Amino acid sequence: MSSGQNSGGLMSSAGLVRYFDAEDRNAIRIDPKTVVAFGVLFGIMIILLNFAY
Repeated sequence: MSSGQNSGGLMSSAGLVRYFDAEDRNAIRIDPKTVVAFGVLFGIMIILLNFAY
């Protein structure tokens, strides 16, 4: 196989990788720790509401 030929493989995901690697200056940036903290607090709130009823 010559180096100029493409063997297929992961060509279908190449666009997605390129899309997710690109950083948009207008995108909302949230720290991963903030997302985890929000999830934990939301879970605790749900547990407390279940005990209240």
